[in-house]
Amino acid sequence: MRTEDASAAPAPVRLADYRPPAWLIESVRLTFDLRPRGTRVTARLALRRNPDGDGGPLRLDGRNLRLVAASVDGAPVSPETDAEGLTLSGTASGAALPDAFVWEAVTEIDPEDNKALEGLYLSRGMFCTQCEAQGFRKITFFPDRPDVMAMYEVRIEADAGSCPALLSNGDLIESGALPKGRHYAVWRDPHPKPCYLFALVAGDLRETRADFTTVEGRQVRLGVWVRPGDEGRTAYAMDSLIRSMRWDERAYGRAYDLDVFNIVAVDDFNMGAMENKGLNIFNAKYVLASPETATDADYARIESIVAHEYFHNWTGNRITCRDWFQLCLKEGLTVFRDQQFTADERSAPVKRIEDVVTLRARQFREDGGPLAHPVRPEEYIEINNFYTATIYEKGAEVIGMLHTLFGPEGYRKALDLYFERHDGQACAIEDFRRCFEDATGRDLTQFARWWSQAGTPEVGVEESWQEDGGRYALIFRQSTPPTPGQPDKAPLVIPVALGLLGANGDDLLPEGTRIVELTEAETAVTFEGLPARPVPSLLRGFSAPVRLIRETSDAERAFLMAHDSDAFNRWEAGRAYAVDVALRMAGGADADPAFLDALDALASDESLDPAFRALALETPGEDELARETFARGTPADPQALHAARDALRRAAAGRMGDALERLHREMTVPGPYSPDAAAAGRRALRNRALGLLVARGAPDDLARAAGQFERADNMSDAFPALAALVHADAPQAAAALAAFHDRWRDDPVVMDKWFAVQATAPADDALGRVRALTEHPLFDWLNPNRFRSLVGAFAAGNPSAFHAADGAGYAFLADWLIRLDAKNPQTTARMAGAFETWGIYDAGRQRLIRDQLERIAAAPGLSRDTGEMVSRMLGAP
Repeated sequence: MRTEDASAAPAPVRLADYRPPAWLIESVRLTFDLRPRGTRVTARLALRRNPDGDGGPLRLDGRNLRLVAASVDGAPVSPETDAEGLTLSGTASGAALPDAFVWEAVTEIDPEDNKALEGLYLSRGMFCTQCEAQGFRKITFFPDRPDVMAMYEVRIEADAGSCPALLSNGDLIESGALPKGRHYAVWRDPHPKPCYLFALVAGDLRETRADFTTVEGRQVRLGVWVRPGDEGRTAYAMDSLIRSMRWDERAYGRAYDLDVFNIVAVDDFNMGAMENKGLNIFNAKYVLASPETATDADYARIESIVAHEYFHNWTGNRITCRDWFQLCLKEGLTVFRDQQFTADERSAPVKRIEDVVTLRARQFREDGGPLAHPVRPEEYIEINNFYTATIYEKGAEVIGMLHTLFGPEGYRKALDLYFERHDGQACAIEDFRRCFEDATGRDLTQFARWWSQAGTPEVGVEESWQEDGGRYALIFRQSTPPTPGQPDKAPLVIPVALGLLGANGDDLLPEGTRIVELTEAETAVTFEGLPARPVPSLLRGFSAPVRLIRETSDAERAFLMAHDSDAFNRWEAGRAYAVDVALRMAGGADADPAFLDALDALASDESLDPAFRALALETPGEDELARETFARGTPADPQALHAARDALRRAAAGRMGDALERLHREMTVPGPYSPDAAAAGRRALRNRALGLLVARGAPDDLARAAGQFERADNMSDAFPALAALVHADAPQAAAALAAFHDRWRDDPVVMDKWFAVQATAPADDALGRVRALTEHPLFDWLNPNRFRSLVGAFAAGNPSAFHAADGAGYAFLADWLIRLDAKNPQTTARMAGAFETWGIYDAGRQRLIRDQLERIAAAPGLSRDTGEMVSRMLGAP
């Protein structure tokens, strides 16, 4: 059995059809005889019939496996096999299967041929696995579902020369030499886990080691494993891990539960990282960092992702999902936990702004298009397609609203109950919700609609003022637009954090910020005895993932930019003002002098965190402007929006030139590089100032950027200067790109930046340049990082070029998706999402995109991953 049959349209999997597993597993013993081709896997499963199951034969999932032998309690059997697994109805004698027995199977697989990077595969000579969501079925026949949990013992045999490191889940219990230059290691995980958390790595790796003592007194050996030569770039990942472990003990009372915790950096990986129990496998770009090779943003991402995967040890591993429809239960909750961690480690307001920028750019976009789905979907064809911003980012916002509604104490009480009640179990959203209800005494039936209802809610606001009695009223009206399969929406529980500001910017409410709950289609809130009409500060801290709709004057936004005590809303006022100004400029207006004055004042306010000021100076992106244009009833014109954004940047640089030059000079960070938040914030503001100065296009400004690039002793200074030169098409850009290439050509992680900065440059011949780069010797299109850094970066990060009116950008992406799909369907399907916003553009562009989607859909042998994504997008108007 070797191939997957993708020709027949697969039936959807539905939440409503969930049934408990027919068979459970007491224990799993796996033996791997690792070879690039012809790896043999022996699986010994102690099975028992589930009394809560529906009876019937033994059904095991399996894809691309060669079944060598199978037995029941030692007696050979011949199960029926098909493209998706095998079925066994009885023993070799024809008797019914006993209620408990030992199944043993020997399968053969070819890791070297596995370019999908799912199951067991080779990455530059290193054996590694990726089993979430359904990769384990590509290793051996197994009930590949998260509610089948078992304890694992794993024996790995491999060539000692090429694979000196042999790693798996749990604790190492035995190792030794074998004949013919091979050796072995045996690992045992004492904690029951689903098969998606199984992991194996074997290769030539070097360990950076540290020791950690848990709050309970357990001595833990920590290891970060990398290829030879990369040992000097592991310190920050290790530091992030130690801080994460200590934070989880302090903030959630969760201590680590094994004697070993390992992280491995892998070059070829479809995801960011994977939380396998005790053996986290990471995309190398989220482990390796040094001042010379990583930017401040890279350091921040490493910190966040290391924390995220470690936090999964409890929210995902010790308590896992009953089925894949509950994916948000582990991912949304763990994203919220890693957001809390970063907020504590760095700046809470800056972190909140960054999270909302990501949410709006990825999840609001998803909610507003053909790929919209609930936080807990009702059905899927390929579960890999539901590792989405809705599951992760919106899922985290749902958890955040519970934190807002019940406060830190109520939230912690509910989580403590969740850990106590469900440790070692595979759970559903209802189990989690019930813990909050039992801990707080509140019925969350209506709140649960956040998990089942797709779409971004819209909250309209009207206000009234009566001088007599100082009576001020706010009327909130909530609604959620129709989404695919959900035309009608019910009211949600929406926590709105609000404040009222006086003429001097002082908070008029005694508590500063008040939480108002919207539960009906219309909710009125009245305040009495106010001295004068207030300026409302609404949705402080972005207390709910909604779109706030309210008529607001430029003067009010400028006032909030200057005075709001809520840092998020201070930034939000500036962002909304900037969007309005940019859209007016796209319609032919000049830049608003009042906005430029307000921006200048905010950027020059030395009482503010430099990282916050850097965010305030960031011009809204073209995709954000396009979606807002469409929301206001007009198809987006990518070229007009690009021109308007450029014009706004030039206008800001012209108005703020002296201040920007001062910031670029004064925000220099003295001394050796440090990735700490304070230093990173200063560099962020300095580099934002540089980017705006270069937008002026003056020779002195270009020389300033070239000088920074040449003198930089760290990537956080070098790369922003390179990007500024390349995106301005400066005369110095070619030499800078050549110097960068010559220095870093042997470093894959750094070279991804070199490809991406060119792919996102909005030159007139942008597509031609990207086409040329696909012929570069270092463009390995089968490596997901490299493919995303060029083809993906062009489609997602160069809107004016990708959406060229002739459709050439669309055809370019479709060509590559068809080619990649035959090798790596998972990456292809995610990349196809670049087409998801096609409905916001004019009829001509919609027609051109539809032509490409139909071409992809008609490609012979199209995977079900990509097929599902394309069919959902084609179902849009």
